Amino acid sequence: MYFSLFTLRSSLLRSKFGVMDLIYKNDISTIKTEIGEKVGQKIIVKGSLGRNKPFEEEAVIRETYPNIFVVKYDEHDTNVSYRYTDILTHDLEVSVFDGNGYCPLIPPLQKKA
Repeated sequence: MYFSLFTLRSSLLRSKFGVMDLIYKNDISTIKTEIGEKVGQKIIVKGSLGRNKPFEEEAVIRETYPNIFVVKYDEHDTNVSYRYTDILTHDLEVSVFDGNGYCPLIPPLQKKA
């Protein structure tokens, strides 16, 4: 059986949370579709800039492409691209404004005790 480097990396990242599921193509397709439907909407992006440097900023989804999506940060007036796989591996958390508040695009992983 052939495993790509991405699949192994995803599996390892998820295993640290106690989840051994692999990421499948339809998971990525679902994320692409959901983000594509939300172009122009406000989001909150949470991630890490490296060692102990987390960030959380408000942005707007600008464009989608086959492998990436582009967001525009209001505060900095800059465009930044992210991979859909960043969301699936939980390297990046995206919460979408639904009119009342922000809801996570995909639920966060729960650590096993």
